[in-house]
Amino acid sequence: MIDALSLLDDLIHKARAAGADAADAVLFDSASLSLAQRLGEPEKLERSESGDLGLRVLVGTRQAMVSSSDRSAAALAELVERAVAMARVVPEDPYCGLAAAEDLAHDWPDLDLDDPAEPTAATLIEQARIGEEAARAVAGVTNSEGAEASWGRTRVALVGSNGFSGGYGISRRSLSVVVLAGTGTGMERDYDFSTAVYAEDLDDAAELGRRAGERAVRRLNPRKVTTRKVPVVFDPRVARGLVGHLVGAIAGPSITRGTSFLKDKLNQPIFGPTIQIIDDPHVSRGLRSRPFDGEGVANRRRALIADGVLTTWLLDLRSARQLGLRSTGHASRGTASPPSPSPGNLYLEPGARTPQALIGEIQDGFYITEMMGSAVNGVTGDYSRGAAGFWIENGELAYPVSGVTVAGNLKDMFLALEPANDLERKFGMDAPTVRIEGMTVAGL
Repeated sequence: MIDALSLLDDLIHKARAAGADAADAVLFDSASLSLAQRLGEPEKLERSESGDLGLRVLVGTRQAMVSSSDRSAAALAELVERAVAMARVVPEDPYCGLAAAEDLAHDWPDLDLDDPAEPTAATLIEQARIGEEAARAVAGVTNSEGAEASWGRTRVALVGSNGFSGGYGISRRSLSVVVLAGTGTGMERDYDFSTAVYAEDLDDAAELGRRAGERAVRRLNPRKVTTRKVPVVFDPRVARGLVGHLVGAIAGPSITRGTSFLKDKLNQPIFGPTIQIIDDPHVSRGLRSRPFDGEGVANRRRALIADGVLTTWLLDLRSARQLGLRSTGHASRGTASPPSPSPGNLYLEPGARTPQALIGEIQDGFYITEMMGSAVNGVTGDYSRGAAGFWIENGELAYPVSGVTVAGNLKDMFLALEPANDLERKFGMDAPTVRIEGMTVAGL
């Protein structure tokens, strides 16, 4: 990490010497190993290593970004020359610029984001084998689309002429299994997967495979339903997508362009009074954790929704300046494009009732386990998506359903949302089971 920071610091000095008024640079060094198998036979075993760095320079209020995977002295000299030349001719942007000293992160927690152990290919092969065999052992499973196991590690470094210098490492382990049940035109497909920073936090491979197989079998012989307005219950796998729609609606660029259905809702209730949605970039071993944001700005835990009230936008420096506000520490970035806001570990806090209680009082309703396609209008909040799952009759899951569309408006859906008490924070953007009253289920 010290070598990476030194390399970027030298690049910044060269950019300043070439005429840049300010500059920052980011570097990513990555390695990965992935294995895919199907029906017990390996189909892919790949290892890759890559390194990329990006330089952003500012000449007055003009900004340019260039990237390179070549770190030779000649290549970096050309990189600096090209970046400064570009910055001199692009249009002015009064909102671009680096962070002020008072906004920078000066110290940050150790978030334990990098598992030092690198698995062997044999380890990944064994994990995939166990997962796929467990899924195929479930009665009714007739075929497999395969199992995949992977590992990855990325080292991140960021240096700016404003005095910021920092870096950290991120590791990932993942396992997924996809199988089919039934035969002919009646086949159904389902899956399960797990991702973690540390290998020890991954779901057990056999248990994961068994869940994938059971989910596929449960979907056999789906029925159609007639169009009606009913309570809808979202399984946690799909409920977290509702949180994602909130993120898109409160991201700084959507607000500055006036293209969000929530553009006038800051500090107003948009959920029921018991709803809390938390963004926390400092979760130990969190999948979306980061000690500072992509512009070196200090970040922290925030309640985006507190007692149902929208408390903040998600802002990077540019969108904050456009709105006359301060960055909320949500900038993320790559090497060839400017920063943009994105959340850390985001979750809808659990409610008081069990999923069984939410379902048990529904006489006629729909439990969604999968969603397909997307027709969500970020300007109006209109929501329409294909869905599959199970019909609820007399408080129980009665039979599988597919080929329907669920429709509503996110403003109404947010206000009517009730979370269950089964939150598991395992994807980086999470929600418990969620019930929403009065949605339209369009079928036959």
